Amino acid sequence: MSKDVMILTGAGQIGMAIARRVGADKKIVIGDKNIDNARAVADVMNKAGFDVEPVEMDLSSRDDIRRLIEKAQTCGDIAMLVNAAGVSPSQAPVEVILKVDLYGTAVLLEEVGKVIKRGGAGVTVSSQSGHRMPALTPKEDELLACTPAEELLKLDMLRPENIRDTLHAYQMAKRCNVKRVMAEAVKWGRRGARINSISPGIIVTPLAIDEFNGPRGGFYKNMFAKCPAGRPGTADEVANAAELMLSSRGAFITGSDFLIDGGATASFFYGPLKPEG
Repeated sequence: MSKDVMILTGAGQIGMAIARRVGADKKIVIGDKNIDNARAVADVMNKAGFDVEPVEMDLSSRDDIRRLIEKAQTCGDIAMLVNAAGVSPSQAPVEVILKVDLYGTAVLLEEVGKVIKRGGAGVTVSSQSGHRMPALTPKEDELLACTPAEELLKLDMLRPENIRDTLHAYQMAKRCNVKRVMAEAVKWGRRGARINSISPGIIVTPLAIDEFNGPRGGFYKNMFAKCPAGRPGTADEVANAAELMLSSRGAFITGSDFLIDGGATASFFYGPLKPEG
């Protein structure tokens, strides 16, 4: 008997936490560039009673995304998307961040939006970083939201010579994710489906622990120490919000972004994290 299918991209703690929260009755097809990571998450979840199949997939490749979708469709109707794939400013150069986090997410939302079943829903994981970047013009926002995916990286504002560093690239990618979700929500709505984004702050994961102990560790520790919550978050706290957005209780929520950062962004603009000058 076929099941409704969840596509999960990114074999990390946040994606797994969301999948565990809402995927018990679904076939979960998990895609990750590192197939060993996908297999490890599938093994943990299968041993906990879930039905998970790992697939090798590079988010920066439209062909890989289409193959992942085709695999998912052999299992049933695609009812849910959880996109938690991406790279951080410390993991990759500017060009890779833009190709994976920005272009890849745009393609994934576009391709899944073509096949998502009526009543389906999706969530993509963005970042608080996109909220801390200075505002863009309405025209720039529209370009990020609506430019065909294959033309995105040709935009002047996204050319490598106009990107200061990997953090700037990451911020632009995450700003684009939020704007892209707004535009895609209109298209998904024609199929009776919904799509939203979550912008987490510092969430404790193995990668975050590496960052805490790395050269930028002081920056991150200062951020969560001076945010109103006074601590980093957990993957399960992100999953709390995702569960609402993906369930029928979130039926009136689409095209939205949920900032889940313990108040770090508020502190950045109006509190002790505000940059001097």
